[in-house]
Amino acid sequence: MNKKQSLIPVEQVEETIMLIRGQKVILDSDLARLYGTTTKRLNEQVRRNRERFPEDFMFRLMKDEKAEVVANCDHLSMLKFSPALPFVFTEHGAIMAANVLNSPRAVQMSVFVVRAFVRMRSIMRNKGELAWRLSMLEKELKERLDVHESAIVSILQRIMDIVDPPNLPGPPRKTIGFQIKEPNAKYGKKGKE
Repeated sequence: MNKKQSLIPVEQVEETIMLIRGQKVILDSDLARLYGTTTKRLNEQVRRNRERFPEDFMFRLMKDEKAEVVANCDHLSMLKFSPALPFVFTEHGAIMAANVLNSPRAVQMSVFVVRAFVRMRSIMRNKGELAWRLSMLEKELKERLDVHESAIVSILQRIMDIVDPPNLPGPPRKTIGFQIKEPNAKYGKKGKE
């Protein structure tokens, strides 16, 4: 086995891990590739050792799940035309698959697979903690806004009054144009005067 082939970064393994039915899983074809065997050989060994793979270790995808996986993962486009529904393996199922394959490559790569699952679990835990902290911060900000809401509304109302003042009666305005200032003048009237 070539040394370069044996070393695959954990990040590449992480890219193959998906969240299906609330569990982090790896597709049988991806696991077979990592373990240096064919999907057919992997599934053959799983069938021979079915008692080692309970449902929490491995399960078969449903049609709609397969379609979603194919749509979201470019490297799985070949599955689109396959009539078979693929298996997916959880962390424990991936370890068990390495044991039933019993090849040096599978045993060596199972360490990387486990590390990838552990790292993904840590990331998910950290994201959950971050989401909780953000929700607490949102709640605190909402409480503060409730306290200051009336003050903010009052300030905004004053600003709006400055920008668009209401029509209030004010001092009389001067009229524009020519006006006659003699109150008793009788211009243009014909009379006996």
